[in-house]
Formats: sequence, C-alpha cells, structure tokens
Amino acid sequence: MRLLIAAVGRLRDGPEATLTADYIARATNAGRQIGFKSVDLVEVEGKPPGDMRAEASALYRATPDEARKVLCDERGAEWTSRHLAEKLARWRDDGQACTTFWIGGADGTSQSIKDNADEKLAFGRQTWPHKLVRVMLAEQVYRALMILCRTPYHRD
Repeated sequence: MRLLIAAVGRLRDGPEATLTADYIARATNAGRQIGFKSVDLVEVEGKPPGDMRAEASALYRATPDEARKVLCDERGAEWTSRHLAEKLARWRDDGQACTTFWIGGADGTSQSIKDNADEKLAFGRQTWPHKLVRVMLAEQVYRALMILCRTPYHRD
C-alpha cells in the first residue's frame, strides 16, 4: 500500500520542511519491509489561495482513484499511535492500494472534502499550524510503521 500526505500550501526551507522530509524518508524505508510501497508528500495550491473550492479540487487531483481518504480535522477522532498502526495494517491487508491523508488550507476545508473523507483524524482539540501538522502526521506515520515493524521506537 502507498501512503500519501496531500497538503494545501508549500513549505519553504526551514525546520518543519526538514523534519517532514526526514520522517517521510524514514517511514518509506521502514514501510518497504512490511508491505508499504512508499510514503510521499504532495503539496498542492488552490488558485486563488484561500479559495476552499479550488483547494478541494487540488486535493482531489492529488488523490489517486480508490484511495482511502483521511482528513486531518480538529473535530475528528483522536487515535492513539497504536490505533493508527492497526488501521494502516488492516487497510494494507484488505488490499487498499493507497491511503491519502488530507491537510487543508489555513481556512480549513470545504464541505465537499469533509463529506468525501472516509475518516477524520484530530491531533487533539487545539488548532495547529499547518507546518506543524505535516511534521506531526509524518512522525505519526513513521511511528505507526515502526510499531508494525516491532521496533523499540514507540514506548507505551
């Protein structure tokens, strides 16, 4: 299964971009051992910026057909790291070709994106900067794959 993070906006060079790239590279290397083909980040732009319909259209274009869609949303469910690992393993074992994690723009996401998401994931009830959400999501994907690899990275 392929894992894809599709995010509205582009990170400039800086610590968030460096951390995100590092966790994605680590996750890709770990995931190959256990049936995850790749972990990728796709940054999309809505034109004009801030237009939620344009941003939704860009997210849809970045999402492979038949992908499972997980929206990062502060009103979503709060999964533990182990729960995320279990979901990824189940989706992989069920033959899901791709799981795409959507990160919306600064103004949120359109109702269309909310309605079309198969799952909604929250990193708590706080509002997080989109730069940090990318880092946190990339780290949690890496952590989930490390749990599935049975390494000591994750400690309960």
